[in-house]
Amino acid sequence: MTENKDIWEIVQGELKKSQPSHAYSTWFEPIKSMGIHEGNLLLELPNQFFYDWIQTHYVETIEKFVTKEYSEKLTIKYTVAPQNPLVVEESTNETLNPKNDDALKRIRRSLNENYTFSSFIEGSHNQFAKAAANNVKNEPGHQSFNPLVIYGGVGMGKTHLLHAIGNGILDDDPQKNIVCASSEKFTLDFISSIQKNKTVEFSKTYRNADVLLIDDIQFFQGKEQTQEQFFHTFNELFQAGKQIVLTADRYPGEMVGLQDRLLSRFSSGLAVDIQPANYETRVAIVMEKAEMNGLKLPYDIIELIGSHIKNNIRDLESTIIRLLAHSSLSNQEIDYNLAKKVIKERVGHISASEVTVEEIIRKVSNLTKINESDIVGKSRRAEIVEARQISIYLCRDILGSSLASIGMHFSGRDHTTVLHACKVINEKKGKDKRVSGIISDIKSELSIVLA
Repeated sequence: MTENKDIWEIVQGELKKSQPSHAYSTWFEPIKSMGIHEGNLLLELPNQFFYDWIQTHYVETIEKFVTKEYSEKLTIKYTVAPQNPLVVEESTNETLNPKNDDALKRIRRSLNENYTFSSFIEGSHNQFAKAAANNVKNEPGHQSFNPLVIYGGVGMGKTHLLHAIGNGILDDDPQKNIVCASSEKFTLDFISSIQKNKTVEFSKTYRNADVLLIDDIQFFQGKEQTQEQFFHTFNELFQAGKQIVLTADRYPGEMVGLQDRLLSRFSSGLAVDIQPANYETRVAIVMEKAEMNGLKLPYDIIELIGSHIKNNIRDLESTIIRLLAHSSLSNQEIDYNLAKKVIKERVGHISASEVTVEEIIRKVSNLTKINESDIVGKSRRAEIVEARQISIYLCRDILGSSLASIGMHFSGRDHTTVLHACKVINEKKGKDKRVSGIISDIKSELSIVLA
């Protein structure tokens, strides 16, 4: 690793000259440089919102000045501060002795205090993962759950559970030595220890852990020396009955570029996945995140966010923070139109194919006050039949789905029934202002994703 503190200080100096003072002090001064390794410049940002803002507004600016000051081609990578691990310093005694108050504070600083089990929104998509994580918290080192590997896509809540385990164990037993690190920081610490002839101190920092929490193990791919070091760290801890928890973006067996013996160790315990949150869970998360930020949102805005921010939980939280930022910076009340604007910034214009049948049924249910279960059910009551036919018509009109496919969503109705519903509503919308109004309103609400 190349020491790059001077390089980043020079870049910051240039940014200070070229940027407005408030922009520099707000967005560039807090950035810390963590090193240059294998052509990557690693910059540490204070929090997730900061990360999102830099990605949206200043990535090209930073890249321009780094390229100008550094002759070799660099790829800039960003990491978020709450995921910082314990660091290898001149003196490691206090790190190795959790009874020391300073050591305990340092351990706490390596964990995000907001990531607890109580703040983790549970749904069918993550129920098993949460249960497994809670079991590890209650019985760290239990062989059948060691190692515990939590895997899933970006922003699904893996890091939240990882830190929740650490926070929960420390709450139960403050004497436990918890070491929490990202795989990139483990690598950087290892390389730094070689440069400074402190490999013994490095080994002690990680191998004296009662609980080792490593985030994003997929980044060990292709790093042979680091894998070798982590293999021995893993073995020593495992044989001593210490708990190991890992997160990854995919099932360990599907990773390439990792040693077979490491993959074998990773597969020896329990691997649990987290799936994307369903609509109900996303709404609950939006409500929770809004409350945490002291923000009271009308339900139609909560529903709007939950309907369209589907990829991951981190995006949901980021959307709430962006709403706050837009509102405060523009001195504007948070309303439906502002929420639409922020969502468009996050997801852009999504194709009509990404609107779902369930979403259309939910919109029809909200406007007609007919339960979703009745709309897809067998009832022949006139108002329910009409709501069902409107839903079918919109599925055909907006999604272009086949008659058979639509019928499957409505209790297996055949294609002739679906075709009849489309014909009925097509005629009604030209004569009945109420029906045409419902269709127009729903299309208007979905315009954010149909533009």
